[in-house]
Amino acid sequence: MKKYDVAIIGAGPAGITAAIYLSRANINCCIIEKDTPGGIINKSSIVENYLGYESISGPELAYKFYEQLKETKIPYIYGEVKEIINGKTKKLILNDEEIEVKKVIIAVGRSPKKLPVKNEDRLEGKGISFCSLCDGSLYKNEDVAIVGAGNSALEEALYLSDICKNVTILYRGTNMRGDKTLIERIENKENINVLLNTEVKEFVEEDSKLKGVILSNDKFLDIKACFIFIGYEPATSFLKKLDILDEKGYINVDERKETCIKGIYAAGDIVKKDAYQIITASSDGVIAATSCIKDLSFEE
Repeated sequence: MKKYDVAIIGAGPAGITAAIYLSRANINCCIIEKDTPGGIINKSSIVENYLGYESISGPELAYKFYEQLKETKIPYIYGEVKEIINGKTKKLILNDEEIEVKKVIIAVGRSPKKLPVKNEDRLEGKGISFCSLCDGSLYKNEDVAIVGAGNSALEEALYLSDICKNVTILYRGTNMRGDKTLIERIENKENINVLLNTEVKEFVEEDSKLKGVILSNDKFLDIKACFIFIGYEPATSFLKKLDILDEKGYINVDERKETCIKGIYAAGDIVKKDAYQIITASSDGVIAATSCIKDLSFEE
């Protein structure tokens, strides 16, 4: 069984930042990630609110984070943590191995919410997508829709408008919720149409692909793809046996980013807070890492 002082679960902005700070303090640590380094940033077509970059693609920013992580030489374990067993030391159960550590920083982030609507699961990857950057090019010069009207939805609508023939934004509210500058850009795009007070009632399938959607007013919208951006939910289902989650699955922490279980910390988008941004995730990673460093020094 591999042993470390600290294991970081998740290689998004929070996890990578924590890893860098732990490495600089010469802490024996590892980072575990089941998907692409950089986390959900990889699904963002454009990032325009991160310090130091006026505009940068999500995957490009994620790769810059990963390049910096590689410089630390920290062991990078590709795998999924299925369970954390608490004790004097912590045991992490992965698919094909176990890891023993003194401290854990959980930084697994969030995953996109689903509606849910009839045929949504069946048609995922067959016209229904949660990532315009991943799948937008598949629908070049086609009509598509976006569900949602927050910043993420509006940013992706603008991205798709340069690829697709027409983009229809579907939102159940009376007003778009995004930043004023984004809303103005949406309004100035001739091939973006906004339908407010509108919900998706059903996804219509034809030949195992999305044919269109039936709206809440029973009208049919003929589209080749529907991109869903209605928010995120914490990816914390593997932590249900630990009493550290609130009713929505977010992790409660103190000002040191430590949970109610000594030696288990959390950082990034899985922490209950007001602002979910790349820069706040990185800040959480700093605090969690420095808390680990101080606690380890007291134990020596």
